[in-house]
Amino acid sequence: MFYRHATLSFALATKINMNDMEDIVILEWKFSPIDYFEENICIKRDAYIITITSGTIEAQIRPEIYDNDKSILDRLHNALNDRFIGVQMLSHKPYELSKASMYRLHPDGRKDITIFAEPCVIKMTIGEVDFIVKDKDKNVISDSKKKRIQKKIESAELVEKYRQKDAFLASLLKSYSNAVNDPDNELVHLYEIRDAVAKRFKSESNAKHALGISGTRWSRFGKLTNDEPLKQGRHRGKNPGVLRDATEEELKEVRDIARNIIEAYLESLN
Repeated sequence: MFYRHATLSFALATKINMNDMEDIVILEWKFSPIDYFEENICIKRDAYIITITSGTIEAQIRPEIYDNDKSILDRLHNALNDRFIGVQMLSHKPYELSKASMYRLHPDGRKDITIFAEPCVIKMTIGEVDFIVKDKDKNVISDSKKKRIQKKIESAELVEKYRQKDAFLASLLKSYSNAVNDPDNELVHLYEIRDAVAKRFKSESNAKHALGISGTRWSRFGKLTNDEPLKQGRHRGKNPGVLRDATEEELKEVRDIARNIIEAYLESLN
């Protein structure tokens, strides 16, 4: 079951009842940018409760579950990382997720602390521009921030669900992450996504049909990544002395098509 909430008080209300046990295990991660998900999130499972707030993630686990399942920390970390990757595909922003620290909280307030944490590096990012459209009676008919956050949640859920199970999806998302983190070679990494699906579906024609990508967009993607004399492109050596930086509009166009390819593949899995 998955819940969203706008205030920390809701997260506090979902905490495991300390009266039900002798102690509780709490794992904590730090992340940046602190507004990567744009709102607080609570994920409730039978074995644990996770709350994501501004820059901090907390997982509460019943001690008997943590003590008898030594792999749970790695599984939770991987699942959280999948959520970040799902959002990154929409935001095209880098992120930092620390390793977890752990403490055991006793009913009397004592803590047994274990630290595995790595420092979280803070990076500045550019904020989103949002708009709300209302009708003549001032009823909201379109809220760009609400739509964007909902799409991030859906993308994070899908990536967490399938990335660990599907190696091909993991490779597509890796190429997209490389494009975010290596902007000098961004178009090289994004081209890997189109190239990979063409091979996966045995031909470009099959890939376009299976994923619902129009021939016009497919060709435009190839032109920008391969043919234009762009510093971030694949064939820079063919245009010595005349290279230029890709415009933001060109980069956005390629990112959107690459993202659509991955989203279409995700939907095919779902």
